[in-house]
Amino acid sequence: MTREEKNQHIEDLMQVLEATNTIYIADTSGLNAEQTSDLRRACFKADVKMTVVKNALLKKAMERSSKNFDELYEALKGNSSIMISEVSNAPAKLIKDFRKKGTKPLLKGAYIEEAIFVGDNQLDALVNLKSKNELIGDIILLLESPMKNVISALQGGGGQTIAGLLKTLEERNA
Repeated sequence: MTREEKNQHIEDLMQVLEATNTIYIADTSGLNAEQTSDLRRACFKADVKMTVVKNALLKKAMERSSKNFDELYEALKGNSSIMISEVSNAPAKLIKDFRKKGTKPLLKGAYIEEAIFVGDNQLDALVNLKSKNELIGDIILLLESPMKNVISALQGGGGQTIAGLLKTLEERNA
């Protein structure tokens, strides 16, 4: 690979890193051709983009990026593949499901919305991580619940009690 090709590859990687907030680094070494094909198929189905990268080029792209990847540099040893997704826990779920059949891929590290996770022991935490849309849905449900209680109280027999209390307070102040 010529110097120009390397620089272009680094630039392409940097643009990918800048464009996403969910990046996983995994070790896929030791997978045979069939397992690699199965993993790529699973990535395609889960809308996860997987690319094998050279550690030196990835590190240079990370250094040039406006994001802080410093803690991930130690994970850039051995064979590395990056997994990119719009859903923050999709690659973690994919890795966990795929490992039901074997021991690979191993999670080396992840960058999710400015948070860094290093090591395969972080996989369970990443699987349980909720996506932005899931969190918004939870907040809406929490906000919706008290409103439903007030409306049902006003519509039911509780409405008469509340109205009676308000009338009594009004008469006292008059």
